[in-house]
Amino acid sequence: MLKRNALATALATLTLTGSLSAYADEPIVMHVATAGPPGHVQNSVVFPTWGKWIEEATEGRVKMKLEYGLGDQSSYFTLVEDGVADAAWSFHGYVPGRFRLTQMVELPNAGVNAEAASAAYWDVYQQYFADANEHAGVELMGLFTHGPGQIFSSEPVESLADLKGQKIRLGGGIQKEIGERLEVTAVGAPGPKVYEMMQQGIVDGVFMPTASEKDFRLAEVAPHLTLMPGGLYMGSFAIVASEDFLDQLTPEDRQAILDVSGARLSTLAGRAWDQSDENGLAEAEKYNVSIKRVSADSPLAREFTELTAGLDQEWIDSVSDLDVNAEAALKAFRQAAQSYPVTNSATAAR
Repeated sequence: MLKRNALATALATLTLTGSLSAYADEPIVMHVATAGPPGHVQNSVVFPTWGKWIEEATEGRVKMKLEYGLGDQSSYFTLVEDGVADAAWSFHGYVPGRFRLTQMVELPNAGVNAEAASAAYWDVYQQYFADANEHAGVELMGLFTHGPGQIFSSEPVESLADLKGQKIRLGGGIQKEIGERLEVTAVGAPGPKVYEMMQQGIVDGVFMPTASEKDFRLAEVAPHLTLMPGGLYMGSFAIVASEDFLDQLTPEDRQAILDVSGARLSTLAGRAWDQSDENGLAEAEKYNVSIKRVSADSPLAREFTELTAGLDQEWIDSVSDLDVNAEAALKAFRQAAQSYPVTNSATAAR
């Protein structure tokens, strides 16, 4: 708490003195709350690249600094709203009830990789959902997905019935709906906790992208990996910034940052996650994880298609109280994602 209050005070001071520091040729520091280890793709690729873009676009007047240990990701939207951090990234599913439209990209059977999904996500969200103002209180800088969510388990999965009654870590969002259809015992926890949970036998498995083999060291504690074609789902994330932080900048610098965010940042995050998935598979092979690659015409894949039938319509119905055309948005998203020029066919085919 003291660390959080101290950072909040420091950031408040920056806000008050921002204009003065600009005249003194001192750069304004953008404090970004982040989670996961330093080697996580967000911390090793996405934010350093975005920070470089920002620094170049503002001619050095704004620089980025990553802040670890400010809390778990479920609090990150609030941290930015309260001015404790200038920016952050978080999984929408960690805040149940607040984000419903974002579940569009999590629905199964899209059959694309994270880059294709993320590029389409930003464009379709701006076209169909921006006026719904789901991210009120923060400035939306990017939207992206992780790679297809797969099955990490302590025992082999020959049929979806093998998962029934198993304790499975779920991250929220559409994962929760899929977990209910699979009749698993859902256990909620943030990503950084999954290693400990698998190691101690608290859970029998987790649903996550293959990047987690390396990012969260699951290759060491989950002996089985089942790769479903297209995955079980995709996870929806946002990168957000503090409106107060952006307001302290000159109009030119504010616009410069926005210009290197949005679609460009979203696509970067998706592409980086695809590469991280490839790194995760290599890690699994290094630790001799038993990898089951499920073909699209296999009984297991057909079983999953049958299990998730009607899920699209359930989501469309769930947001019917909002003034949006969810059905048209979902159709536009899938068309855009599936027609995106794929840069990594191996990742997309999972």
